[in-house]
Amino acid sequence: MNINKSLLISLPLAIAALVSTATHAQTEQEKGFEIAARSDRTDLGFGDSKVEAKMVLRNAAGQETTRELRFNTLEKENEDVGDKSLVFFQTPRDVEGTALLSHAKILEPDDQWLYLPALKRVKRISSRNKSGPFVGSEFAFEDFTTTELNKFTYKYLREEPCGEFTCDVVEREPRYENSGYTKQISYIDQQDYQPRKLEFYDRRGDLLKVLSFSNYKKYDNGVWRAHTLNMENVQTNKKTDLIYEEYTFKTGLGNNDFVKGKLSRLR
Repeated sequence: MNINKSLLISLPLAIAALVSTATHAQTEQEKGFEIAARSDRTDLGFGDSKVEAKMVLRNAAGQETTRELRFNTLEKENEDVGDKSLVFFQTPRDVEGTALLSHAKILEPDDQWLYLPALKRVKRISSRNKSGPFVGSEFAFEDFTTTELNKFTYKYLREEPCGEFTCDVVEREPRYENSGYTKQISYIDQQDYQPRKLEFYDRRGDLLKVLSFSNYKKYDNGVWRAHTLNMENVQTNKKTDLIYEEYTFKTGLGNNDFVKGKLSRLR
């Protein structure tokens, strides 16, 4: 039998190439994590931040209530721990002085304390109660600490248009116990690697809420911030908007500014 010598040479090379491709091909889980990690790491290096914001609550009939608040954040030391954050309400009078302190964890329950000025006491938020609404808004206590990369497992789903961008669509499932969500689906743009939309699915697996991010600004330190967040509860038709002013970074905040003993003394 006359066998072409070039075929004998090229066939093993082709097989080797196929094996190599199969070996190095990303799984859906690896690609999902890579996309999420790239997005998360655009936020590294800000140190600490302060920002004033307005919270607008809309009920199903469209009636509005407005609150003014501020956010202080201390950046995590590494990806094995989480950020520390403080939310403080300034107006209106019925919530003035209310404060939420959060120490985000990865797989352990987050540490969260709520100061209620009417009761003049600090209340620790139970790990089983973090899916509850925060001060009547469509944001849950859990939503303030779920930005940490390693809190989730990931799976790449697809790419699709999202507004003026093309987004990678990634499913993430909580690794931590007592989450109020079975999964979340994030839409991360391929240009700036920022989240544009996040869908939350409840414990029954039904779509519960949709969070939209807009009015992004890239600051001089290279960090991106969305200045408008719109959270819509698709089951109740209630909505909450968070509208942020300009951020300031590296303001000198430290660990001592994020201790529960100071909650009752905030002004």
